[in-house]
Amino acid sequence: MSEETIELELDDSGVSVDLPQPSGDRDRVQGVPYRPVEFRDDNLPAALERSAVWLRRTQEWLGEPVDVIAVHLDYDDRQGQPYYDLKLLCNEEDLAGAPVAIRKAAAEHSAD
Repeated sequence: MSEETIELELDDSGVSVDLPQPSGDRDRVQGVPYRPVEFRDDNLPAALERSAVWLRRTQEWLGEPVDVIAVHLDYDDRQGQPYYDLKLLCNEEDLAGAPVAIRKAAAEHSAD
């Protein structure tokens, strides 16, 4: 089995440099650094309540509102699976704690 390496020519946002660009002055291809956070339950209000609790706790930890771009609700009707599948599409930098690390670094820098 041979391994082939494919080199892609990407711009800073991670899309092909050859990708046709939208033609309007205010149109653009946007970066999407978002990650789903999933809540599954047979009881939709319970899943929504847990997601709200998680958002509040995460916001307190982060020190600012969590960047949520979308809320996706789906269902899974397979036997033995939770019926509702609720996903919050969140900024991965927020989930990585970047704002916390930036504030910590700024506090350490100002203490010097």
